[in-house]
Amino acid sequence: MSGPSNDCVAVPGGRLPVMVKLQKHSKLPRLHSTRDTRDRVDLVTAETFGTTDLKADRITYHPGDTAAAHRHPDCKHFFFVLEGEGILHADDDEIKLASGDVVMLDEDEVHWFENRSDADFEFIELWVPAPPTPTVWISDDHCTWAPSI
Repeated sequence: MSGPSNDCVAVPGGRLPVMVKLQKHSKLPRLHSTRDTRDRVDLVTAETFGTTDLKADRITYHPGDTAAAHRHPDCKHFFFVLEGEGILHADDDEIKLASGDVVMLDEDEVHWFENRSDADFEFIELWVPAPPTPTVWISDDHCTWAPSI
């Protein structure tokens, strides 16, 4: 994986140049869950764009996939549902999500997702700021990710 692009694009009209950083979709890191069949594409990370202002990835839950209950200290967590339907478990609530829905969880809110449908459930998730501390797993059941080949 190459580092962030530092291409500079001049703006007409005498204004200062604007720094544009571009990562081609084909070059973004791709991972798969070692716990189930989920897929992940890292979109905005310290490695892809050299920033910790936020972190973002795109997750695909295939039919039957579930995440383990966890929480993220020190950052808000946002989800933008791109396609399909899934269930967000937040504390003791089950919240049905569908394409177009947007969710925000505050710091330290315990949550996990599952896909009970027979189609993919896909969303972009963002952490603001990028998590300064590791994910806290609620039990010994936790998720790990490995590079996809």
